[in-house]
Amino acid sequence: MKRDFTLDVYRKFLETALEQGYRLTSYEEYIRQDLANKKVMILRHDVDRLPENSLATALIQSELNVKGSYYFRSVPASFKPSYIRQIRDLGHEIGYHYEDLTLARGHTDQAIRLFERHLDMVREFYPVSTICMHGSPLSRWDNRLIWEKYDYRDYGLLGEPYFDLDFNRMLYITDTGRQWNNQASSVRDKVDTNMAYRFASTFDLITQLSRDTLPDQVMQNIHPQRWSNTLMNWSQELLMQNIKNQVKKVIIKLS
Repeated sequence: MKRDFTLDVYRKFLETALEQGYRLTSYEEYIRQDLANKKVMILRHDVDRLPENSLATALIQSELNVKGSYYFRSVPASFKPSYIRQIRDLGHEIGYHYEDLTLARGHTDQAIRLFERHLDMVREFYPVSTICMHGSPLSRWDNRLIWEKYDYRDYGLLGEPYFDLDFNRMLYITDTGRQWNNQASSVRDKVDTNMAYRFASTFDLITQLSRDTLPDQVMQNIHPQRWSNTLMNWSQELLMQNIKNQVKKVIIKLS
């Protein structure tokens, strides 16, 4: 049986999207070039950990002459300057994957100070114009709630996808839980939408994409630590994700 969530499978996914006429682009470019009425797939990447895997997906995209958005957390598992520089130098967007309300244990005023510090930290490497919430599934705090008191646009930011995209027009597909759009394994990485697409695997996603059955506007969100051609790394991620999915199901049931 062919393994899913390998870099080879991911490359095939991107190649299929290109064959179907999608423009593969970053979230920043989507906003700046006003691509809301074009056939577009935004390539979003949440760099939760293992940034070397993000460099691998960034290299594939560079070889295909497309660009994506890479959102780095402020924690050591994600924030590795050498990888940030290499991904940036390949022409990709760098953004901030914020979780400051969780880090501040729900104290909003402390959280915004952390946000300012961490945003400046990322901006040392790239003129950050978009941000994206980290789900922090084991946390009691939803990091997006910081914006009930503050406004990210006051920091020269153009967009945050959970607030600034219409997911009734744009299909959101995410590999959270190492499955595609699996609500049972996602605490916060989900959107309000009237679309009901389901994909049994990346192979199923590629098949549906090749049949041109998906909308013209798509945001793909992957967590590159899940994608590897190396059997040991691939197996470790599979084991850890299966454990995390069981914990997430309990959290969702109790929430």
